[in-house]
Amino acid sequence: MQYEQEPMSSIDFFCDVASEATPFPHFWEHCVGSDHALMALRADWQSQLKRCHEELGFQYVRFHGLLSDDVGTVRNENRKTLYSFFNADQIFDYLLSIGMKPFVELSFMPEALASGRKTVFHYQANVTPPEDFKRWASCIREFVAHLVDRYGPNQVRQWFFEVWNEPNLKHFWTGTQRDYFKLYRFTAEAIKSVDGSLRVGGPATAKSKWIDEFVDFCEHNNVPVDFISTHHYPTDDFGKEDDKTEVKLSLSQRGILREVAQDTRRRAAGKPVYYTEWNSSSDPRDPLHDESYSAAFAVATIMEAKGLVEGYSFWTFSDIFEENYFPSTPFHGGFGLLNLHGIPKPVYRAFQLLHDVGTEQLLVDGLHETVDASVIRKKSALTVVLTNHATPEHSIESEHVNIHLDNMPKPAEVYVQRIDSEHANPKLLWQEMGEPEYLSAKQVEQLEKASLLVKERQSWKYKDRVMYLETSLQPHAVAAITVELQ
Repeated sequence: MQYEQEPMSSIDFFCDVASEATPFPHFWEHCVGSDHALMALRADWQSQLKRCHEELGFQYVRFHGLLSDDVGTVRNENRKTLYSFFNADQIFDYLLSIGMKPFVELSFMPEALASGRKTVFHYQANVTPPEDFKRWASCIREFVAHLVDRYGPNQVRQWFFEVWNEPNLKHFWTGTQRDYFKLYRFTAEAIKSVDGSLRVGGPATAKSKWIDEFVDFCEHNNVPVDFISTHHYPTDDFGKEDDKTEVKLSLSQRGILREVAQDTRRRAAGKPVYYTEWNSSSDPRDPLHDESYSAAFAVATIMEAKGLVEGYSFWTFSDIFEENYFPSTPFHGGFGLLNLHGIPKPVYRAFQLLHDVGTEQLLVDGLHETVDASVIRKKSALTVVLTNHATPEHSIESEHVNIHLDNMPKPAEVYVQRIDSEHANPKLLWQEMGEPEYLSAKQVEQLEKASLLVKERQSWKYKDRVMYLETSLQPHAVAAITVELQ
């Protein structure tokens, strides 16, 4: 992408810090996504997840394929169905040991229960309906009863059970919508037969689809549902499939994810809403995933989603990911916050900034086509979070920003942390290294250092309890100006 770098005229934002604040819950930290279950037995996967939990605050992790054959959960032998939950136990034991919990996606179909042979992904996940829905229900009942027995009802009641993954896409479900609703009913009733307090939900769809139909089905058939889950990406075709013009407009519209989430909230009929997948695109090899574009997108999207969702699970925390193949290039456009070597990408640092800002948000006046400003505070500090972001179809320039903070106590220290093409950008150093496919330990150390957030001195003026700040923002940049209070 080509950007204009000359700053335009200044943009002004105003905030009265004495005004009443609103809660700023960290809903994006509720859960984070991963690839598929077997990866959770890798030491590097475990190390990266632990880091994300400790530095970014994630509480749950969600992944595909817990029931797939590579995990070895279900098999037929001598006309008997045999269960082995050993590998699942190892995964859940680890999550609990680091203070996290599973957001359990019940997928995909064990071959022993499947009605067909259609598979998806490198690990050959079966995506057909069960041949016998009662046998599927027995499997779910056995599995959930085992979890309650092993971890105790009070622990498992804190988990979430989500039925399947994106059944509205033929890649992931060869059955019909009616078949999925039948699967959901058998699953939910099996789970509730073990413990009525366990949480189960769906429809786990792509593109925020099937919400109305799913809610209606559950209400009319007295099927238990504790939450609504779905997915979205800005590259989804949100327009009508037979209207290419409308689709194109949707794809280029800034704030489309907020509009879709608002609609999902309305259609959820009062149920809690969890978006269990989102990212700047659904392409697992999108170079923008490794650049500051993704950081600015994530911050802007999170700010827009406030109040609309109970959980917003970024897809994914790591590039240790093998849906199609296992890559070797350090920066290949993978979904992860961390790359293969555990080096934080710009978007990781964006989540780190947001983790530290606090839980009270103040009203900000001011409007601009690409620049957004938020003011968030905690007991000892106030942070102005700025983004300069637009979708790839829109023009964007460097911008100059003025912030006016009224009724502001005199600060003790003021600093800025940036994410842009020159800050927290390890990919740039990797490119300067010649884009090596395999990294030495020294190169990993150098790239880790290049990824760091740096506190830089921020100039400021103060007069009559008004604080004046000014800064510039590159295209697709994040800046967090923190005012430490006396």
